[in-house]
Amino acid sequence: MFKRYIWLVVATVFLAFQIFIDSAMALDLDKETRTVLLNDRDEMVTLTLKEAKKGQKLYGSICAQCHPAGRTKTNPNVQLDKKSLAFATPRRDTIEGIVDYLKNPTTYDGEIDISEFHPATSSADLFGEMRNLSDDDLYAMAGHILIQPKLRGIAWGGGKVYD
Repeated sequence: MFKRYIWLVVATVFLAFQIFIDSAMALDLDKETRTVLLNDRDEMVTLTLKEAKKGQKLYGSICAQCHPAGRTKTNPNVQLDKKSLAFATPRRDTIEGIVDYLKNPTTYDGEIDISEFHPATSSADLFGEMRNLSDDDLYAMAGHILIQPKLRGIAWGGGKVYD
């Protein structure tokens, strides 16, 4: 009986810690940090705190298993850092570019459809986690991916330094 109470206390402390960390993370996301490229015409958009938090949660539950900290386990040559996304064809360093990729993924050069290998809304029958995602969900996940280099610097995407 005493062990159950100990576990209950530990779980309560852990939950309180998680709530505190989530709140602290939201405070770090000022307007400048949440402002990212919308499209390849260099239009900018500022995500709301709610969208940024939603994107973080969705990324953590759907993408992070193959892309921890912006790395790509299945292809270490292509990461989710800003420059790798910018040099993809078509560009993937914008909200619209990432959303397009999440709907219809292609190889880095844009030549071959890889929807049977990468989770996408177009292949939701193969990847169940993509079935219930709305365009707003994809927008939030794309925003999260683009915010991370601002928060984590070169640690996002494997720590590559190009400059």
